Amino acid sequence: MDPLQASSRLAGAGLEAQSMRLRIVSENIANAQSTGKTAGADPYARKTITFRSEFDHAIGSASVKVKEIGTDRAPFQVTYDPGNPAADENGYVKMPNVNMLVEMADMREANRSYEANLQMMKQTRSMISSLIDLLRGA
Repeated sequence: MDPLQASSRLAGAGLEAQSMRLRIVSENIANAQSTGKTAGADPYARKTITFRSEFDHAIGSASVKVKEIGTDRAPFQVTYDPGNPAADENGYVKMPNVNMLVEMADMREANRSYEANLQMMKQTRSMISSLIDLLRGA
């Protein structure tokens, strides 16, 4: 595989990984207030995503892949809300272990990584287009 195709493929793998990361962060933000449905039930548990480096034989280089989507084992927050249907016998409700500050930082970082990979893809396409123009002129 030629270097231009390889760089395009690497950028595509990066786009796919960061797109999945943004989806996970979005789910966490959307469920930041999702309590259990019954008294004392566990609320939404924050999702995590991990990546791995995987050798891509087609391009002869390492690429990024999603390793797993896991669940954060951090403890749930507990608030006093006796009127909530998810409250236990003492009036306490377990709240998700989602920290909005962490999620916003993750979203910003994933967005910037996505944009960097997109820029790499655009640059590669521009180089391929320039190469084709040079070949036509020859």
